[in-house]
Amino acid sequence: MRRTLFVTGLALAAMAAVAGRAGAYDVVAVADGGSLSGTVKYAGTPPAPGKIEVSKDPEVCGKDKVKPDLTVGADGGVANVMVVVKASKGKKLDVPTTNPVFDQKTCEFHPHVLAFPAGSTVDVTNSDGILHNIHTLSTTNAPTNQAQPKFKPKIQIKIEKAEWPIKVQCDAHGWMSGYWMSMDQPYYAVTDAAGSFKIADIPPGDYEVEIWQETLGKKTEQATIKAKEDTKVAWTVGK
Repeated sequence: MRRTLFVTGLALAAMAAVAGRAGAYDVVAVADGGSLSGTVKYAGTPPAPGKIEVSKDPEVCGKDKVKPDLTVGADGGVANVMVVVKASKGKKLDVPTTNPVFDQKTCEFHPHVLAFPAGSTVDVTNSDGILHNIHTLSTTNAPTNQAQPKFKPKIQIKIEKAEWPIKVQCDAHGWMSGYWMSMDQPYYAVTDAAGSFKIADIPPGDYEVEIWQETLGKKTEQATIKAKEDTKVAWTVGK
């Protein structure tokens, strides 16, 4: 019986090692990489933007706000969509020498969706000069919940591990929310106000591309990247 358990343990360890390698990202030189660019638009007629009634600090926050959870432009482009090429190998992902910044201005988080390499230190700034609170609802990384009064204009939070999305909220102003994306490979982008994005230096090949939007969820698309060429796409999301 003891020998059987020992063999089973070895087998489980081997399976775990194989699974770990299968999910790993390998750094390789990319001399002939291509790019992926395009737009993410809303399919059909988007819902009217939701409204937020400001119930605190109106002299700084304003009176009324538009909910940032689904921002659709005049031509249908969806902002703040996370686009991730599911690559298993490629260029090295370096932690930036300049910290990514997550600002609190007019009682809103800017940017609404912030993506950065795992291991980065986020500079959480308070441009409002009033009491805010930074509360990360992470599960892989240790969550944090810190008050940020006006005499503390910057708080630094290091996110060690890959995890996305991480919801971030201000408990002092209940309508304030945003997301952090801590990434373990470099092939990602967040769409701009027009729903546009571009991801460069991707090794040639066929890929699954994951699209995430906070109210619409995740969707998987396919893309073929050719050496030194730009693959253009026009994708849609919707309920």
